[in-house]
Amino acid sequence: MSMRCCAKPLAFVLLFFTSCGALAHVGHADAPGFADGLLHPFTGVDHLMAMLAVGMWSAMTARRIWVAPVSFAALLLVGALLGLAGLHFPAVEPMIAASLLVLGLLLVCQARLPHLAGAFLVGAFALFHGAAHGAELGSASPLAAIAGMVLGTALIHVAGLLLGRLLRARHVLWARMAGGGITVFGAGLLMGVF
Repeated sequence: MSMRCCAKPLAFVLLFFTSCGALAHVGHADAPGFADGLLHPFTGVDHLMAMLAVGMWSAMTARRIWVAPVSFAALLLVGALLGLAGLHFPAVEPMIAASLLVLGLLLVCQARLPHLAGAFLVGAFALFHGAAHGAELGSASPLAAIAGMVLGTALIHVAGLLLGRLLRARHVLWARMAGGGITVFGAGLLMGVF
């Protein structure tokens, strides 16, 4: 494998891990709207990593690559609506950190799960991601912000799917390295390092 063919995946991995250092759960503006929601998944490194991992893992291991990303987006919406309604999920931040650890490991191992099992797993994690966001939203236009957040999530899943397809054939090592980085970040969040 030549260095030239590895340049683009390497550049992506480096940019991926040097992206915005903010966590996704630091609060929203008083009156979040659609644009705020749309941009939100791109500004929190924990949320961004989880969604890219879901897309990459699906593209690299599943025949129906859309099942896990659709499950994540749908249950993110459900979790956000439940959080907005005032339902408090236990241990939200540890579960978000655990989602990074598990999704990263799935990517490292290139683990193949039955479609329903994969959808259930990522969907369960998505509920916690959504609940964290729904509980933070202000009262002005939370549904517009949630709609934007779900669309932003879907766009990042598509990017992960495309990247996974690109890496699947010739650059599996880069995907495994990205998964390793996600795993380490998730473990660090769980231990309170980050």
